Amino acid sequence: MPIFVLAYHRRPGYTPTPQTQAAWHAWFAGMGDQLADMGKPVIAQTALGDCSPDRTELGGYSLIQADDLAAAAALAKGCPHLEHGGGVEVGELGEVRADVAAAT
Repeated sequence: MPIFVLAYHRRPGYTPTPQTQAAWHAWFAGMGDQLADMGKPVIAQTALGDCSPDRTELGGYSLIQADDLAAAAALAKGCPHLEHGGGVEVGELGEVRADVAAAT
């Protein structure tokens, strides 16, 4: 099953509350076996290029398993940041060729 990265974007100055933390835990629990890696929150960031930092900033990531991009996006619709003016980017991860991986 393909793996997808969910990149969370939060509004600048966002501070989690006990209620938002509970929402995150409930969302993750609801994914069951589709949650491949809960990920980590971002504690410091910078941006290169046009990342629109005036609207949101990188907040963290998770890895999930889903049948396709539409199914991954359906899971992402439950992200708590969406209720607080943030966003989620969803991307399918590809494989790195063995010869390229061995060269690094």
